[in-house]
Amino acid sequence: MYGAIWRAIPGPWPVKLIVYLILIAAVLYALVEWVFPWVDAEIVLPNTEDITVSMGLDT
Repeated sequence: MYGAIWRAIPGPWPVKLIVYLILIAAVLYALVEWVFPWVDAEIVLPNTEDITVSMGLDT
């Protein structure tokens, strides 16, 4: 898959590298800005504030 993207980008390899890095940055930005917040809002986790963990020592 990555090879197909590399071959689809026009230009010599330095230009391809710059465009490829920009594409990676754009994907990461989209994940952080839209995908991760959406997933966070959709997943309902139990309330973990009331949970205490002890080492089994009576103190």
